Amino acid sequence: MKAFIVFSIFVLLLPLLVTNPYYLNVLAFVGLYSLVTLGLSVFIGYAGQISLGHGAFYALGAYGSALLGIYCPLNPWLASLIALLWTSLLAWFLGYFILRLKGHYLVMATLAVNLIIYILLVELEEFTGGVSGLPGITPFCLFSFCFADDRSNYYLIWGVTLFFLWGILRLLGGRIGRELKAIKASEQAARALGIPVVRYKVAAFTFSAFLAALAGTLYAHYLTFISPKSFDIFYSVEVVTMVLVGGAGSPWGALLGAFFLTPLPQVLEFFEEYKDIFYGMVLMLILIFCPEGLVSLNIRAHFGDIRSGTDPNMRQGKGIRPRSFKA
Repeated sequence: MKAFIVFSIFVLLLPLLVTNPYYLNVLAFVGLYSLVTLGLSVFIGYAGQISLGHGAFYALGAYGSALLGIYCPLNPWLASLIALLWTSLLAWFLGYFILRLKGHYLVMATLAVNLIIYILLVELEEFTGGVSGLPGITPFCLFSFCFADDRSNYYLIWGVTLFFLWGILRLLGGRIGRELKAIKASEQAARALGIPVVRYKVAAFTFSAFLAALAGTLYAHYLTFISPKSFDIFYSVEVVTMVLVGGAGSPWGALLGAFFLTPLPQVLEFFEEYKDIFYGMVLMLILIFCPEGLVSLNIRAHFGDIRSGTDPNMRQGKGIRPRSFKA
């Protein structure tokens, strides 16, 4: 966990060096993308599945929390909690059906989910504001303090992201991480070992959808304005690209991909209109010349456990023992 401690200190001290609100805004968005890519790194890199529909869960978290706060009205924290719960339930329900598909069939199914949600957000103009967007979202407040500026939202977003990063590293460093990797390697072999493959795949899908929805709630109450354009299919492509560019088999790779790709359209302004083409080119080059992602460029025996998120037992030959079967 030394790498996690060093990274946390770096993230928490960074606003002391970056005083420009614009750059703080960019770094806050890096945190939002990191939260989504962390969930996708579990689903893609460990469970061995792929999704082009997480923009839908990002939207459900954002719009669910915003609409509950505007029309009910509810406290932003309570509205976000309700939005997270029903988004997770929807993901769990969908997972039991679409995760029976494999390969490009699964990709098309998740893509269809994203398209359906996007069309609903546009067509239900009376409630969602349609393409014009939904203004008037209240920021998060804690007693008399409100997260109303870039610095406070930076710490809120990255505080949540660091918490889940720590949890994912701990989770994937044990038996669950090894069993998920076994499913990715061979579902048939995993079933022979007694691993509940469907349960793990659905759990990974639900967890990644939960993190996407959580990022959506933080996004909505940070900007206080949302529109369907932010949740279209291109967003789903972006976050998957970040995971693959950074390294799908590592939570650190997910963070690296978010840190690498999120600021580029802002730093290189001429890429703004062509960022999807640029993302496609970067992804193509990475898959050709560095298929394991940018994180694989720094392979060292000493840091093997940090890069992969696994514990030293994996390097000592202590793999997965078959589960016992009950008669």
